Amino acid sequence: MNMQGGKIDREGLLSAWWFDGKGGAVRLPLETALASPPMEGGFTWYQFRHLPRAAQDWLRQGSGIDLTAIEAVADDQCRPRCRVFADGALLSLRGVNLQRNALPEDLTTIHLWVDERRIISVQHDFLSAIGDFEDALGRGRCPHTQGEFVADMSMRLVERVDAVVTTLIDDADELEDAVVTTETAELLPKLAVLRRVAIKLRRHIAPQREALNHFALEDDPWMGPKDRNRLRDAADRVARFAEELDSVRERATVIREQMVDMRAEQMNKSMLVLAVVTVVFAPMTLISGMFGMNVGGIPGSDDPAAFWALSVCLLGLGFLLLWAFRRMQWI
Repeated sequence: MNMQGGKIDREGLLSAWWFDGKGGAVRLPLETALASPPMEGGFTWYQFRHLPRAAQDWLRQGSGIDLTAIEAVADDQCRPRCRVFADGALLSLRGVNLQRNALPEDLTTIHLWVDERRIISVQHDFLSAIGDFEDALGRGRCPHTQGEFVADMSMRLVERVDAVVTTLIDDADELEDAVVTTETAELLPKLAVLRRVAIKLRRHIAPQREALNHFALEDDPWMGPKDRNRLRDAADRVARFAEELDSVRERATVIREQMVDMRAEQMNKSMLVLAVVTVVFAPMTLISGMFGMNVGGIPGSDDPAAFWALSVCLLGLGFLLLWAFRRMQWI
């Protein structure tokens, strides 16, 4: 794996570990990790933050990795997938970025190249799952094989998604409870965010199930039955997440329809009140308008009590109309 020129530009290399295959691991110095020859037995893990030109040259010239795989690991927005090559396999997954101010639907891509001597990972942004994995290595919880490494990493990525999906379900529950008591204008922005996050997460993680199941079919000696079962468990959990995200999206649609129905019902009640008021006051307005015409012959124009008599008649007519509407169950 030596590069020509002897000097390695380690820009982009976050860490390097050597696993002895017996449950032990040693962190390698970054200055010499790429230039040092591989140790006997076990496997080596190179973790890159990105792939600068020096790292790409090392991959093309000294790693022996297929050029198609090298081009794939440089892509920071690819969908989850698994590609099998003659000398190894490339697994691309997506994980939740749990950094502060990070949006939950902005998933981060991580590529894992796995062969019989090494694992090369490229993460294009911070992933707490990888940080926790390295903390576990420091505590002595080290994988014995590459298959166990990938299975452990996949489960940690899935657990972070589980936390986000659970939060979305809780948010949907709160919105359903708040529909009756909270103003529509306050709920609509929250509902739009919930639906958008559910749709984007569903689109990004759904292909991860097929990628994990495909990788579980590897027949290399470093992939054991237990590792395959753990990868299938991770794939099943991803499938469950997709179903729950579909449920969250459908619930968001139902909540919005319920809000629209409630607003329509409020409008109907308001229109009914206006209609009743109009029907009650229309004949009263007609009669009072006729008596208010400035022409001769108006009945009671010379009687001082005629105004009060007419007022009483109009009030009686109004109450009579209200009684008739209630009797017909219009109000």
